[in-house]
Amino acid sequence: MYRLIRRILFFLKPENAHHFALACLHFVCSIPGVKSLLRRIYHRRNQTPRTLLGQTFLNPIGLAAGFDKNGEHIDVLSCLGFGFIEIGSATARPASGNPQPRLFRLKNDRALINRMGLNNQGALAISQRLSKVDRRCPIFVNIAKSHDSTIIDDLAIDDYCESVKLLVDVADVLVINVSCPNSGDGRTFEDPDALGQLLPEIRRVIGDKPVPYLVKVSPDLSQTQLESVVTLALENGAAGFTATNTTINRDGLNTPANQLDLIGAGGLSGRPLHHRALKTVENLRRLTDLPIIAVGGISEVEHAQAFVDAGASLVQLYSGFIYEGPALIRRIAHQLRL
Repeated sequence: MYRLIRRILFFLKPENAHHFALACLHFVCSIPGVKSLLRRIYHRRNQTPRTLLGQTFLNPIGLAAGFDKNGEHIDVLSCLGFGFIEIGSATARPASGNPQPRLFRLKNDRALINRMGLNNQGALAISQRLSKVDRRCPIFVNIAKSHDSTIIDDLAIDDYCESVKLLVDVADVLVINVSCPNSGDGRTFEDPDALGQLLPEIRRVIGDKPVPYLVKVSPDLSQTQLESVVTLALENGAAGFTATNTTINRDGLNTPANQLDLIGAGGLSGRPLHHRALKTVENLRRLTDLPIIAVGGISEVEHAQAFVDAGASLVQLYSGFIYEGPALIRRIAHQLRL
């Protein structure tokens, strides 16, 4: 069934298809009894519930950040079998993002390239919405720096902290996206000096509230850079890590080079990311015993299993969910060995 749905959706531009699919899901779920039916179909209780990060997870498969940026679709997406949902990225200032087109399919690679530009309604609007959400699973909130090149250095730290203040009371878990430029020369918060200034402030704002925060890392970090990120995260009370963000690497793709040139810049997600994300999880596990949420290129049960075998505590889907549909969640939940 989903193959037919995907064929129809793929006639549309990626961003239009995304909005159309969610609108259809909302319409279908408005029919009495449909949400209960979807839960019976997709929620497989093959996994023993586990407690992690102060939350109970009925299964270890989550939806990654970027799919529901503003937390508008939690109710319907939670019917499809996810054990947790991460919304965002949320930023202190609302943003319309980059000009379209900004989302591209690489069908031959079962991948996506995006340069969305952190389009979202802003932390205040998202916080107000989350305060009213009926939660059936843990909600992670991904926080990034506002998409404004003038917000750098101390202003960038203040920007992050403003989002944390607004969202800490409505999130079950916070995820700090540190891949955002924080200076005029394009350095990100993965730079040790910048991260060493940011994380103490994040910790201070959270204070004694029982909300853990994770640090989301790039697959493109060197081993030395990753070690620095882990050291600083541990020193500043991080509860774990999410690995990984998208990659700027284009090696080994089946998509022709001229097509990639036409697409231009952006972060690559999907199947080609899996190997790099897996290596990052392996390296993280050698550096820490804290929980690791693995995301990157999961389109088969075997991909999720490889992450778990490498030390991941939970896994997340994004591109694989788009290419394979909700049946992938059910297959992983049924077959994954923890």
